[in-house]
Amino acid sequence: MAAQILVASNRGPVSYVPRDDGALDARRGGGGLVSGLSAIGPDAGALWVCSALGEGDREAVRRGVSEPGVKMLDIDAAVHADAYNGIANSALWFVHHMLYQTPLEPVFDAEFRRQWTAYRLYNRAFAQALAEEAADGAAVLVQDYHLTLVPGMLRELRPDLRIGHFSHTPWAPPEYFRMLPDEVAEELLLGMLGADRLGFLTWRWLKAFQSCCLDRLGRFDVLGSWPKDEAPSVRYQPHGQGRPHRTELGVHGLGADAEFLRERSRRADVDERMAALREQIGDARTIVRVDRTELSKNIVRGLLAYRALLTEHPEWQGEVVHLAFAYPSRQDLAVYRDYTAEVARLTDEINAEFGRDGWTPVVLHVEDDFARSLAAYRMADVALVNPIRDGMNLVAKEVPVVSDAGCALVLSREAGAHEELGEHALTVNPYDVSATAAALHEALSMDPTERAERTKHLASAATALPPERWFLDQLAALREL
Repeated sequence: MAAQILVASNRGPVSYVPRDDGALDARRGGGGLVSGLSAIGPDAGALWVCSALGEGDREAVRRGVSEPGVKMLDIDAAVHADAYNGIANSALWFVHHMLYQTPLEPVFDAEFRRQWTAYRLYNRAFAQALAEEAADGAAVLVQDYHLTLVPGMLRELRPDLRIGHFSHTPWAPPEYFRMLPDEVAEELLLGMLGADRLGFLTWRWLKAFQSCCLDRLGRFDVLGSWPKDEAPSVRYQPHGQGRPHRTELGVHGLGADAEFLRERSRRADVDERMAALREQIGDARTIVRVDRTELSKNIVRGLLAYRALLTEHPEWQGEVVHLAFAYPSRQDLAVYRDYTAEVARLTDEINAEFGRDGWTPVVLHVEDDFARSLAAYRMADVALVNPIRDGMNLVAKEVPVVSDAGCALVLSREAGAHEELGEHALTVNPYDVSATAAALHEALSMDPTERAERTKHLASAATALPPERWFLDQLAALREL
C-alpha cells in the first residue's frame, strides 16, 4: 500500500547485526525522529526510507528482511562511501560547521567531483524510492545534509507530493558557503529549493540559508522574502522560465524528551553507574561533558579551559573532577582518529600535571554508555557545552532536565541551543580558553539557590518543543501550504 507520510534519512530506525548462527538481530534506534514519527500512530500509513549502512543491513535487504514501516536501500557500498564520507562528512559538514584549515583545505579537484557524482547517485536512489512508495499527494519529510538534492529530484519525478526538508546542522554564512565550487553550490541550493518547505533549528541558520540563495543564485531571479504577513520564503524562477517557485522556510527548535529522560534516568542501571562514579571521584564537585569526539564539539579547548581553571584557581585542585565522556565518532576518517587521540593525550597530560593520590582531575570515558551518561547528567554541578558551532546540541537541553540538585550551564554562543537557553546559561566564546575557565569558576562558585533557579528555567526552555511536537508541527505546516 502506498504511503501517506514518508521520512527519508541516511540512518534509519533499525539496524541488523548478524548472529553466529546466520540469523539477523534487529536493533531499534532512538532519537527525535523515532519519537516524532511514533506520535502519528501505527495506522497513519507512514514509511521510513533509509540506507543500508553495514553488512548486516545489506544482508537483510538481500534476504527481504524488513521491519514494518521501514524500507532500507541497498545502495552500492562504494557509492555510499563516496557520498557519505567523501561529500557529506568531509565537505558539507566542514562547510556548515566552518571547520576547514583554509591555508591547506579544502581542495576541490577531480576526485571531489568524482565523489560529487556519487553523492548525486546516492540522492537519486532516495528520490526514486520515495517516488515509487508515495501515495498521491503524500507528505515527504527529507532529513539533513546527506540528502540535499532529494527535494529537487523528487519534485521532477512526483510534482504532486508535499515535500519538506529539515537541516539538523547549522547553515554556513554566504562568505563560507562560497568555498564550494560554483556549480556544486548552485546544484545543492536548487536541490533544497525543490521542497515546498525547509525547516531549520534556529532563525540564525534560516537567515544564513536565505542569504546563500541570494548570493549564489542571482541568475535565477531569486528573491528572499520576509513580509510581515507571511512566513519567510525564497522565490526563484526555475531556469529562467515557467512559473516562479516559492519555498517556505520555518524554524523548529528540537527540544528534549522530558518524560523519557526523567523516567529512564531513574532506572536501576543508572543508579548503579552513579554509585560507581561516586566511588571513583568521592564527594568532589563535577564538571560534566558528554559528546561524540566530533571536531565541532571543541573537547580539546574544553580540556584546556579546565587546566587553566586548576592553574588560575588552585583552590579547586582536589575539589572538582571533570567527567569527560567523549565517545568516538567517524573513526574511519583520519582527522577524527587524530582528534580522538589528542583528547586522550591531553587528558593524560592534565592528570600527570595535577593528579595526586585520591584525586584524578579528569575522568575520561570513551565507551558509549547511555546509562552512564544519564548518571553524569544527574551528578553534574556544571555542564560544559562549548561547541565551535552546533546546529542545536541536545546535551545542553538534557542535563538540566534530569539534574538532581541543579546544574550551572556553561554554553557556547555558537550552539543553536543558545538561542533558547542563553538567558539562563553562562555564555562563552568557544575559542576563548581563558574566558571559559573564568566561566567554569563562576559556575562552580554559584550560590545553590541561583543554580537551582537557573536550572528550572533551562529545563522549561529545553522541553518547549519535544520530539513528537517538533515532528507534528513540521508535518502540519507542510500540509497547510
